[in-house]
Amino acid sequence: MKFQDLANKTVSELYQHALDLKKEMLNLRVQAKTGQLTGTARMRQCRRDFARIQTKLKQIKSA
Repeated sequence: MKFQDLANKTVSELYQHALDLKKEMLNLRVQAKTGQLTGTARMRQCRRDFARIQTKLKQIKSA
């Protein structure tokens, strides 16, 4: 997801997407610890997407 894609979303959509990403990151961490995770790139992508959403939410809050 690119940062520009977040510009068209509402605050509630951003919060929901952040919640979904947190759940996915938890599942990926569990899979990594149990040895079931094959593609570790998804963990990095989720972390970065979550950071982008948090940045956008802070920008909205400060505006």
